[in-house]
Amino acid sequence: MTSRPDLTALDLLVRVAETGSLGAAARGVGMAQPNASRALARLERQLGLTLLVRTPSGSRLTTEGEVVVAWARDAVAAMDRVALGARSLAAARAAHLTVAASLTVAEHLAPRWLARFRRTHPDLHVSLDVGNSGEVLELVTSGTVPLGFVESPTVPRTVASTTVARDTLVVVVGPGHPWARRRTPVRAAELAGSALVLRETGSGTRETLERALTRAGVALDRSRLELASTAALKATAAEGEAAAVLSELAVAGEVATGQLVPVPVEGLDLTRALRAVWLPERRPDGPAAELVRIARD
Repeated sequence: MTSRPDLTALDLLVRVAETGSLGAAARGVGMAQPNASRALARLERQLGLTLLVRTPSGSRLTTEGEVVVAWARDAVAAMDRVALGARSLAAARAAHLTVAASLTVAEHLAPRWLARFRRTHPDLHVSLDVGNSGEVLELVTSGTVPLGFVESPTVPRTVASTTVARDTLVVVVGPGHPWARRRTPVRAAELAGSALVLRETGSGTRETLERALTRAGVALDRSRLELASTAALKATAAEGEAAAVLSELAVAGEVATGQLVPVPVEGLDLTRALRAVWLPERRPDGPAAELVRIARD
């Protein structure tokens, strides 16, 4: 024997043993009787055994056929368990949506989107992975999550994307910082050369600032304090020693209470698109597509 027996043929053989009829066995597996007869003949040739005695009144197993059926029942039952388990996994996956979002989106927009989404999908479990834009893109391109939301000014060609919102970065300082009382806008070169506290490399906020400064013909000095959390940046800026550049969404509360003071900037375009991203071959459908629609709205 050079290959494994065909599972459908084994299933047919088991059904013949149970019903005593090749026709009934064929109907049980959804096969025409002539095709079922040929499948069993191939199985006999493959095994080198006569498994059935065919008579006008029906089909009966030979002694060898009865032994093979005893083995085949275990194989068919095992494959049934595989099929049932796979269907269960597919059903569980269909009831669970995992998405990833960069920090600004996750903290200030995603909660509102997900609250609306839950109203129409109360039985769907949703998980939100949070990282910087670079980390979210890695999760999407690796296939770990089907959908991500990023705030970087550009996305790689390996992903498809759509703009779901717009955002603007603002320069903020603590009330004790000299810029808090400044009456004229800060120029791009002045900002680039000042004491700044920044998000880490890979952050969409950091990338947006760097690209805006590059377009203005200046570059950030390398000696900058880098922090991986928006809360840490705001707390550091509020102390008054350094300015921070953050999303207006992230600092709205602190600006309203006077903990941070926005500083006008001249000659810099700090607007950016917030995007949903996915692999081109995994275009969002069903619940994922609805979440993108909610984000756009």
